[in-house]
Amino acid sequence: MKTKSFIPLAFIAIIFLFLLSGTAPVQDSAKSIIEKADNKRLGKTSTSTMSLKIIRPKWEREIELKLWTKGNDFMMILITDPARDKGTAFLKRGDEIYNWIPRIERSIKLPPSSMLQSWMGSDFTNDDLVKQSSMVKDYEHALIGKEEISGREAYKILLEPKEEASVVWGKVEAWVDVEESLFLKLAYYDEEGKLVNTLLGKNIKTMGSRTVTSLLEITPTDEPGNRTVLEYQSIEFDKPIDDAFFSLRNLKNIK
Repeated sequence: MKTKSFIPLAFIAIIFLFLLSGTAPVQDSAKSIIEKADNKRLGKTSTSTMSLKIIRPKWEREIELKLWTKGNDFMMILITDPARDKGTAFLKRGDEIYNWIPRIERSIKLPPSSMLQSWMGSDFTNDDLVKQSSMVKDYEHALIGKEEISGREAYKILLEPKEEASVVWGKVEAWVDVEESLFLKLAYYDEEGKLVNTLLGKNIKTMGSRTVTSLLEITPTDEPGNRTVLEYQSIEFDKPIDDAFFSLRNLKNIK
């Protein structure tokens, strides 16, 4: 099924390619912008704490979590609060995704078909959080132009899945801040071209010695009043993490 986190070119090269006519230069420029934003989002490694607030018309729920990443291939997520979910953990190693459930003391390998399912009851999907699909490798990129998002100039880029890619979305539209190479907005569409949800990057600030969007807000199209807010409390980039940290054994014992 086609379907929830960026080697860049110099800025002058991006502008030059954007002004050129012809399809190939524009495609290369678009991919470079996405790759630069993706690299900035992840770094070589990252260690962070964050809160996730699920907002519904009649109730709210908040989850506290820790997150470790190493490139696009390794990720560990640990729920630290509330008490009923504490110790629940998720592991990504390459294309494999595992979920540790402490109340049954069992780890479960998540099938690709589960990537569109809600993550912990939120508006994020499993794919949004563990990023099984790669915005750089799994999509073709086309630079549409520039638009203003929340008062900031942004590149608008269309991402369409490659035929061989196993991705969740039918297409994605991305708005990347021109100045800081940050994802300001992502619009996710199904295979029929219907808008499913919209993700906004907000509260731009310096954390971990780099500029980031410290708050992510996702809103489903067909569920008025529903939204989920993911906010970074702390983040550290490029601290060495051994590959062995991202193991099934550690998934059960991580704290």
